[in-house]
Amino acid sequence: MPETTRAASPIRLRRVLTLWDLIFYGMVLIQPTAPIPLFGVAQKLSNGHTVTTILIAMLAMVITAVSYGRMAAVYPSAGSAYTYVGRTINPHLGFLIGWAMLLDYVLQPLLNVIWISVELQSRYIPRVPFAVIALIVAGFVTELNLIGIKSSARANKLLLTAMCVVIAAFLVMGVHYLFDTAGWGGLLSTAPFYTPATFNLRHIWGATSFAALTYIGFDGITTLSEDVENPRRNVLLATVLVCVLTGLLSGTEVYLGQRIWPDWHLFSNLETAFLDVCHRVGGGVLAQSMASILLLAALGSALTGGLGAARLLFGMGRDGVLPRRFFAHINRDTNTPTFNILLIGALAYVGAISLNIIGNAYEHAGELLNFGAFLAFMGVNLSAFWHFALLRRAGSRRVLADVVLPLIGFVFCGSIWLNLNVIAKIVGGAWFVLGFTYLAATTRLFQRAPKAIDFSEA
Repeated sequence: MPETTRAASPIRLRRVLTLWDLIFYGMVLIQPTAPIPLFGVAQKLSNGHTVTTILIAMLAMVITAVSYGRMAAVYPSAGSAYTYVGRTINPHLGFLIGWAMLLDYVLQPLLNVIWISVELQSRYIPRVPFAVIALIVAGFVTELNLIGIKSSARANKLLLTAMCVVIAAFLVMGVHYLFDTAGWGGLLSTAPFYTPATFNLRHIWGATSFAALTYIGFDGITTLSEDVENPRRNVLLATVLVCVLTGLLSGTEVYLGQRIWPDWHLFSNLETAFLDVCHRVGGGVLAQSMASILLLAALGSALTGGLGAARLLFGMGRDGVLPRRFFAHINRDTNTPTFNILLIGALAYVGAISLNIIGNAYEHAGELLNFGAFLAFMGVNLSAFWHFALLRRAGSRRVLADVVLPLIGFVFCGSIWLNLNVIAKIVGGAWFVLGFTYLAATTRLFQRAPKAIDFSEA
């Protein structure tokens, strides 16, 4: 090939990721232990029907995954929902979706700080006040991010392997325990799905808004669209299959948990309830093994989530979306956005003790995180409808795929979002109003295009 031709050839990413690579990546993002920290709280909210809420949430996520997969083929981008809404419907509406997504990045460290603090207090240091433990945990995470410590890919793979081993041990021991104590009648029952005496549709729907935390992270698959073989097919299939596999695995874990310990009122602590279940079927070894991997996973998530949020704020400061002097500051020695890391750590600590004073801290933090997540899910479904049904940029319109499914997904996710608790609605609503006011002020009442948020920073 002549040099001039070779020089003129565009540089493209090699499409090397297969469907199974995407599925593995998605399962790593969600983690096989996803429903375990939620179990006790979800049992209380649903009156003992957690497995039902996980399966209901799975339906909403599968439909939304179809919309994500289709839109990712059109707009491969790290901004995902923010990009889809901004480019398809309206850039100002896209900015507001991005603002809601920003809340999720800020809240992820808070959720993990709360869980770690509750676990340490309930199992290891019960006499130490929660505020002191939360300060130590938030401070430890902040300090590690300040000095630039990162988890390695090898460490993440080892942790995932350990998770799978412990989950497999629980499944085997759980089945053996139920069959050994009550035979097939103990193992197979419709009670976890429907118990007439305690089934309440309003409670189920409200609990679904919390149980949906199980699936948070599946949309990260769409950020790999440019590296995937046959992205139009494989990204859609992978997002759907990850949601289905997560729902089935999580449903199985929770089903066994409900059968092993059917009365949630008797848990010593709702946030660590699944560890009581593990102790019943596998003794102290299984309970301690599960506690250890959950603590490590929560610590890793707090670290990566906190650093991701700090980097996202840095990008917004550098690009002028937020004040540069504070948010674009970077420590030259460690190459870390110091002020942002300190801000995220402070918010995690203040949020943890504030929610703990109110009560049910983990529940409120989880539902608040879902405030932004489900706004994004609604935006993706609406974008798919707008792009394929109204704009008809893909050719002829297919009623089921282009109209019915995305609208059902929008309504489904909207119903879950509307059933979030009052605290989530108040705090999330205040955050949304702040974003709306900022957007109006910086765009001369929506007369100018908003500045872009670069989610690739996170």
